[in-house]
Amino acid sequence: MSTRRLLSVIAIATTTFVSIPASAQMPAGWKDFTKLFQSYVDADKIVGASVVAVRAGKETARYDTGLADRSAGVRVDSQTIFHWGSITKSLTAISIMQLRDRGKLSLDDKIVKWVPELHAMHDPYNMMDSITIRMVMSHTAGFQNPTWPYGNDEPWEPFEPTTWNQLVAMMPYQQLVFKPGSRYGYSNPGFIYLARVIEHITGDPWDAYVQKNIFAPLGMDRSYFRATPYYLASHRSHNYYVRRDSTSPASPKLIDNGADFDPGITSPNGAWNAPVSDLVKYVAFLTNALVPGMTRERYDVVLSRASLQEMWKPGLPMSQGYESSPNEWMGLSFFVLDRNGQRILGHTGSQAGFRSFYYFDPETQAAVIAVFNTANLAAPAVTIQRQMNEAALTLLKRG
Repeated sequence: MSTRRLLSVIAIATTTFVSIPASAQMPAGWKDFTKLFQSYVDADKIVGASVVAVRAGKETARYDTGLADRSAGVRVDSQTIFHWGSITKSLTAISIMQLRDRGKLSLDDKIVKWVPELHAMHDPYNMMDSITIRMVMSHTAGFQNPTWPYGNDEPWEPFEPTTWNQLVAMMPYQQLVFKPGSRYGYSNPGFIYLARVIEHITGDPWDAYVQKNIFAPLGMDRSYFRATPYYLASHRSHNYYVRRDSTSPASPKLIDNGADFDPGITSPNGAWNAPVSDLVKYVAFLTNALVPGMTRERYDVVLSRASLQEMWKPGLPMSQGYESSPNEWMGLSFFVLDRNGQRILGHTGSQAGFRSFYYFDPETQAAVIAVFNTANLAAPAVTIQRQMNEAALTLLKRG
């Protein structure tokens, strides 16, 4: 059977289903949105995906489609564990804000105070000593976008650098790519530098700090980094690439990358694994929606409303580079969107074959969370993806 035929059979065989809590009210336009969502999944040849609508910390609608593990025939469901990529950055940023609120640092501290190794990087602006923690959090420091600028897709190559000394060894071969503070420029390695700050101050590894100070107090007990715990392994989604096949250019080739991969030292910019339900708990915290077992005091222990509002202030426009878009600004590690005067916050994720986004309105406590386990590198369905993303934002439109 050809790859094209196989993909078509998979799409037909894995029917979708919608799960709606009994007392929940679906957002206006949900049924039309799920049709567009499924059209995008089909067009991009995505193996499995989930999307949920949230209001006041509760799922009001859910749509799961396809397979978490194609070879084993395991369907995507409410227990499926996905990878959330760069949405992880908000965990690192909240950790920094926690330490700021506890008097351990200032956002105006110079990053080299905590990461002196950065002096080895080529600095054509003679401004390395002027780069602040705030600049790194807002992607305005001038650091490059990729953490790992090398590699040729060989199977023996590490997925990402695995140790800090590897990053340090590369610094003399890197430079600041623009004048610090002058504009927005998305940077992945910047969040590794922020993690070094957290580790220097607390003595905890970054992942242990996040587990103790964000996941545990918010009851996100199925969230973890890197390798999947054995008891959760049956729920872990595989991730897939759709690539061109040189022997049959007209037929894309589906590649199963397996379940786990090692983000290594780059974990602070993208290593979060969790079911969608843990993202719902996270959004409940961000929107100040009380859910069973939570109190406002508990939320404030994680981070105060005032500090979250500080993170959500629009900074420089996201008009250059990765995730550039009109009417969008970068806050302190949150995307800030303006939709006809309505402020919407969130982030996207993209790592290995996983793609994701979450957006929320803290005023209405509404949110939409979506995740996909396949990256189409052959012929991505860009137009319908943009339409689907805009439709997701429309779900948050105030009545």
